[in-house]
Amino acid sequence: MSRHSLLDRIYLYQYKTLKPRQFVLILSLVVGILSGLAGVVLKNTLYFTNFFLTNGFTFKAINFLYLLYPFFGLILTWFFVKYFVKDNINHGISKVLYGISKNQSQIKPHNTWSSLVACTLTLGFGGSVGPEAPGVLTGSAIGSNLAKLFRQDYKNTTLLLGCGAAGALASLFSAPIAGVVFVIEVLLMDMTMTNIIPLLISAVTGSLVSTLLMGKDVAFSFVLLSPFHFHETGFYILLGIFTGLVSVYFMRGSAWIERMLGKIPATARLPLAGAVLASLIFIYPSLFGEGYTILKSVLNGKAEAIGNPEFFGWMKASPYLFLLIIFGLIISKVIAMSVTQGSGGIGGTFAPALFVGGISGLFLSRGINLGLNSHLPESNFALVGMAGIMTGVMHAPLTAIFLIAEITGGYELLTPLIISSTVSYLTVYYFEPHSIYARQLATRKELITHHKDNAILTMMDPSLLIETNFIKVNPDATLGDLVKIISASVRNSFPVVDDTGTFYGIVSLDHIRSIMFDREMYDQKFVRDLMFTPQNYITPDDDMEKIVNLFQKNDRFNIPVLKDGKYLGFMSRATVFSEYRKLLKKFSEE
Repeated sequence: MSRHSLLDRIYLYQYKTLKPRQFVLILSLVVGILSGLAGVVLKNTLYFTNFFLTNGFTFKAINFLYLLYPFFGLILTWFFVKYFVKDNINHGISKVLYGISKNQSQIKPHNTWSSLVACTLTLGFGGSVGPEAPGVLTGSAIGSNLAKLFRQDYKNTTLLLGCGAAGALASLFSAPIAGVVFVIEVLLMDMTMTNIIPLLISAVTGSLVSTLLMGKDVAFSFVLLSPFHFHETGFYILLGIFTGLVSVYFMRGSAWIERMLGKIPATARLPLAGAVLASLIFIYPSLFGEGYTILKSVLNGKAEAIGNPEFFGWMKASPYLFLLIIFGLIISKVIAMSVTQGSGGIGGTFAPALFVGGISGLFLSRGINLGLNSHLPESNFALVGMAGIMTGVMHAPLTAIFLIAEITGGYELLTPLIISSTVSYLTVYYFEPHSIYARQLATRKELITHHKDNAILTMMDPSLLIETNFIKVNPDATLGDLVKIISASVRNSFPVVDDTGTFYGIVSLDHIRSIMFDREMYDQKFVRDLMFTPQNYITPDDDMEKIVNLFQKNDRFNIPVLKDGKYLGFMSRATVFSEYRKLLKKFSEE
């Protein structure tokens, strides 16, 4: 039996025996299993690659292979992407957002595996990024392609895409609630209870698959050592402000570094990136890879492991100089992450955000303890700092709160998590209204948002709304010529265009109705005398929000579309708003 024959039978069976909603629930379970397996595969390939390369190494011996591995990883990743994938797979979560807003939630089939391989080459060899974004892209691609396979509409395809993302993230962290909340906060919009159920199924399934195959100890977890005390509230507010400001540096610094690296040819960019990473890793060995090992050391009260002892040994004797070492790690992690990504490495900002947040919490709490001779719990501040940076960088406070709550196995830190995350969000929003995933898409007007009207406008493709069935008329044509054209046309407007395609104006049937039957004027009046020049026109580069505003501000039913003064067609009010209503119906729940 052929594959297509089997799929057709499955499709016909579900069509006859299952309601569409029931079939979506079944698919969400399948997506949860597959995305959970993808998370398990990614974690295992990263672990065994790293173990094979670094087993027995120690930084005390200054093993220089540690410094060379990230460069080798970047070269292998570049070669794999350029010659095997032949597509840009960096910034995975941004790719998912673009797919939702501009590609009918369709994600290319190769994304179901290509990011896993590329991330293993980058991160397994020590690139300073995280596995979460490639994992989310992989899970989203699984959901999207499974929906396409079973002929689901846009709404269900988008939902299953989100199910894949939730299942993958839940698998990586064993945190199903955070997986669901992440999808709702960052990826999807207009969620209802009927949509949340499939997300819950996929997230729980992904988490169970990970736990079943790998156990509970593999996930990043921590048991709280100290409770929250009310008198610490003010310090957590200060932590929110601090992590918000660090988030601004994180976003702007990474964008600037990647932009600068993008201007350098690959032949020079890769060696430069390798040299920078080697230098940073020599100073801070914890920049090798995702950095969760040093985070666990910080949470367990072993912060002195930060920094190469051969390099910082003399500074660690002074608690105040050690603060500078900690702060330097915050700065260096953003640089190392940006250099890895900007040179072509495949990985995400999720883990670096957690890393920078944990070190930021350590820096602030230790600084306060030194300055005020107090005893703030550094591990608690590191955990809450992780939530603060996640909130600031991703603009996802609920995801940050629930992820840290699930990591710690309870909600004892819920109050400080809410305080710091809220303050961090308010601080960073003043400087950066969009998350690190959405900045470029928002600049290009390609970002789908939780505002339903803006979301639908983003989904509309202006190029598909251009009408070309208007008959053109030359400016030197006579009224008699125009009448003949009118008799053959079904439209009331006629673009005046010369032989080179240059647009001059419009002749409206309503404006010439009083003279069009006066035969004596057929040879006396010319089109250039009868046309008018419209006040507004549309270009192919205009976004739908601007186009809709043009129709709302003037009474024209048709607006010409021009490119460099050349006529392309018209866009009509009726067509635009008809397409809007069609997408609104498809976008919303029945």
